[in-house]
Amino acid sequence: MNGGDLFSLQGRTALITGGSRGIGRMIAEGFLAHGARVYITARKAQACNLAAQELASAGRCVSLPHDVSTVAGCRAVADAYGRHESTLDILVNNAGAAWGEDFDAFPEGGWDKVVDLNLKTPFFLTKALAQPMRAAAQARVGKIINIASTDGIGLNPQENYSYVASKAGLIHLTRRMAMRLAQDNIAVAAIAPGAFPSEMNRNARDHGEALSEHIPARRIGTPDDIAGAAIFLASRAGDYVMGATLVVDGGVTHARPYR
Repeated sequence: MNGGDLFSLQGRTALITGGSRGIGRMIAEGFLAHGARVYITARKAQACNLAAQELASAGRCVSLPHDVSTVAGCRAVADAYGRHESTLDILVNNAGAAWGEDFDAFPEGGWDKVVDLNLKTPFFLTKALAQPMRAAAQARVGKIINIASTDGIGLNPQENYSYVASKAGLIHLTRRMAMRLAQDNIAVAAIAPGAFPSEMNRNARDHGEALSEHIPARRIGTPDDIAGAAIFLASRAGDYVMGATLVVDGGVTHARPYR
């Protein structure tokens, strides 16, 4: 057993949606540090291009700015990727949205926007990229990593109905996709992050110290925490992990005492 090879991503290609900021960017940084060629997508072209330019100091990182919230957008990303590479080793379905509003006022638009991006997009983007992923999987196990959330497992006081439904659905979709794609030598797994500072999780970003009091680990997550989990699943070390959701939350979901 070679410890260095076990977690290496040398020579592998990765596509990360929502890779210009937050958890997606943290994962991109980790993949680059372990030798992968990384492609990132984001809806805002300027932000995506700037992020790729900054990340390129650590390795090859290419910006593919597209809106993946529609099936047409997923196909456009797949076409854009295909102009650079013929195979794809790792797909990280990270792009997501949230919406919080009182039950009686919760709008259809807040439901559709979140469910489409968080649940529909991972499925149809994976379909759009199936050919290059199957081609890569001829040589080694391909990897699909869906970024779910601890809100898909447990509840918090926020009235984020479409978000919790989409993330719970993504966790179960991960299991179903894993069953099907294992026959193509592609392992599908998910990560359920807890409190990581980002634009989507402003509570962790702006009130991390106060939030840490409710986390068994006594701190919020760091880039190394989420990148380490993604590297494990993406590398040879994670080849036998299929259909599972790895909870990365400092113990909130499984190690917090009942009150």
